[in-house]
Amino acid sequence: MKQIALRIALLAVSTSVVVSGCNEADPGTVPSEWGYPEDTPKVEPVTIGLAGEKPADVVRYLMAAGVLQAKISPNGERVAYASRVTGEPQLWIVDSHGGASQQITFGSGISGFYWAPDSRNLIVARDSEGNERQGFYLLSDDGAREKELLPQSDAYRQFGAFSDDGERFLFSSTERNGLDYDIYVANIGGGKPTMTHAGEFGFFPEAWQPGGDLVLVSEVRGEDANDVHILDLSSGEMTPLFQPDVAALHASFDWRPDGKGFYLATNQDREFSALAYYSLKDDKLTFIATPEADVEDVSLSPDGQYLLWTTNHEGYSWLQGRDLANDADLSLPDLPDGVYSISFAEAAPIVLLGVSGPAIPGDTWVWNIATGELVRATESTLAGLDPATFVTPVSLRYPAQDGVELQGLLYLPSADYCPERSPVAVNVHGGPASQSRPRFNASTQYLVNVCIAVFDVNVRGSTGFGKTYARLDNQEKRLDSVRDLVDTAGFLRDQEFLDGERLGVSGASYGGYMVNAVLGAYPDVFDAGISVVGVSDWVRALEEAAPFLKASDRIEYGDIREERWKEFYRVNSPINTAHHIRVPMMVSHGVNDPRDPVTESDRIVKTIRENGGEVTYMRFPDEGHGLRKQANRVAFYREMAKFMDEHLVGAEAADGGH
Repeated sequence: MKQIALRIALLAVSTSVVVSGCNEADPGTVPSEWGYPEDTPKVEPVTIGLAGEKPADVVRYLMAAGVLQAKISPNGERVAYASRVTGEPQLWIVDSHGGASQQITFGSGISGFYWAPDSRNLIVARDSEGNERQGFYLLSDDGAREKELLPQSDAYRQFGAFSDDGERFLFSSTERNGLDYDIYVANIGGGKPTMTHAGEFGFFPEAWQPGGDLVLVSEVRGEDANDVHILDLSSGEMTPLFQPDVAALHASFDWRPDGKGFYLATNQDREFSALAYYSLKDDKLTFIATPEADVEDVSLSPDGQYLLWTTNHEGYSWLQGRDLANDADLSLPDLPDGVYSISFAEAAPIVLLGVSGPAIPGDTWVWNIATGELVRATESTLAGLDPATFVTPVSLRYPAQDGVELQGLLYLPSADYCPERSPVAVNVHGGPASQSRPRFNASTQYLVNVCIAVFDVNVRGSTGFGKTYARLDNQEKRLDSVRDLVDTAGFLRDQEFLDGERLGVSGASYGGYMVNAVLGAYPDVFDAGISVVGVSDWVRALEEAAPFLKASDRIEYGDIREERWKEFYRVNSPINTAHHIRVPMMVSHGVNDPRDPVTESDRIVKTIRENGGEVTYMRFPDEGHGLRKQANRVAFYREMAKFMDEHLVGAEAADGGH
């Protein structure tokens, strides 16, 4: 489901503070003035301390830089990837056999990129100061020639797919009315794009049939689901393909080279996503692998012989594959533990394998499946940090008070140099249709090395644990997931190897909402909180959501056009309980945020301060839904380290806990 994947991928390029989630605001939203200049962070020269110091400076963890996104060229000869090693996310090219990388974009950074079929050019997407209104530019693979294809505007755009010859590409955009995502076809040579389908809410082209005119189109249906249609470009006819009674996810489409059908991952009529194949001729969906875990990435070799896929086990990726011609399992390469991405080149039996793990900020391996050769194409920098100090989490499961089983990943500080019982920072992911997984996280590895345990929680509503679990927080059940944080705190207090009397809670985007909510509704549970770009007023958030999010929000949250849901969120938004917050808070927001306007944080900060509460507010004038610029990220991380040290590590002598 490309539109969900893109939301995550775009933010992975633009920020490490926010992962995903929450609603896009109407383009006309203008942040109010804020009369407290002291809340605008002061950017100072970057210092990182000496290599080998214990504990290492937080900025060293921030500067541990790897691959954020990676794509292999269609001919399999090169890898394009995004990295923020120079400060902002830029595009780099490296030979698929490894070697020196070449930076090919400069300036304010990129928000996405896509190889053209000729393997000599790419489309690069850029927005303005994090506003997520992308323009598209054709860039040569050496960075020497660039052409504007579609300039930035007030419209949201999302890239879809190239035609086989590379002369045309598909994209979705709100150009027509600023509200609905329509599908367009554009010519690389220039000219005005042609609308091929007028959509309602969110329609997104996913995969163009090889040698044909058919395009798989995804229509948003909930935070964790979508319907699928086939668009015939020759006639403009849109035909429904998958519209199950119970909403399901259909994702990671890959056509057979003859265009007669395609592989995908779907949980249609199932609890977990399975590997499946759809035949156009038979109009039949056949399940191939049905593990009790989600199948995620699916990729088929260009000759149709080899099929690879990944499955999600407690957040870790497992790689699997079949030789379809010989009906045999593939002998797979040995990769580091973590979260994987996989993709075949379009014209060679060469696979790009991406890995992000607790000790790997993000790297790529290139596997020639025909010869068995495996080459590490990129080498992330650890900024002088000792990889032996990185902590691998353990998965813990525990019951909520209503019997629902919850899960989380615990990063425990080393007993070699930390006290027997460490304070705990509970981290809540965004989404809510997302999952805390064992990727590299700079702040997590910093905190465990200053003797603060980190618990990445997956409350109900998280993905990765089945369709039922992902929908346990829908609509009127919204507050059940907030209560899960209370039960999480109780579980952590019962662990003798943790100091459960010193608990902090943090989150970004939807996770920021969860922090705002739990600190107001349950003011005696946590000792401190960090909220980044979080919602405080759901009525505003749902009324001003972007079109494809409005389509999903009606299922996830309830239709805000109905008075019963408007009243529900009038009563149950965090702004209504903010006056109960009495623990220290750190709040951060970008003034240009198009998803949750900065006024969401302004209001909660103002309410807390008016009631005598303690808030450190970082209001960035040149950022959006996250932090893209290195100087701003340094300022945030330094303040975060200071805040955690003061209110968790230094809190032991100050009070006796709860």
